[in-house]
Amino acid sequence: MYGQRIKELRIEKGLSQQQLANELNTTQKNISKYELEVIDLSTELIIRLCKFFEVSADYLLGLEN
Repeated sequence: MYGQRIKELRIEKGLSQQQLANELNTTQKNISKYELEVIDLSTELIIRLCKFFEVSADYLLGLEN
């Protein structure tokens, strides 16, 4: 669920995977893996994503709409 949320939020902001990677100090490859849920999110990354997209962790993780 979190992968789809990240992708939706990224697209809503009009960002490419590379642009989001630059904002989060990671790689485009990692953003792709997060969106595909190939790798799990670290607590630190959850916090950075929530702050960047201004959403709750519950929303990002699919626990609330």
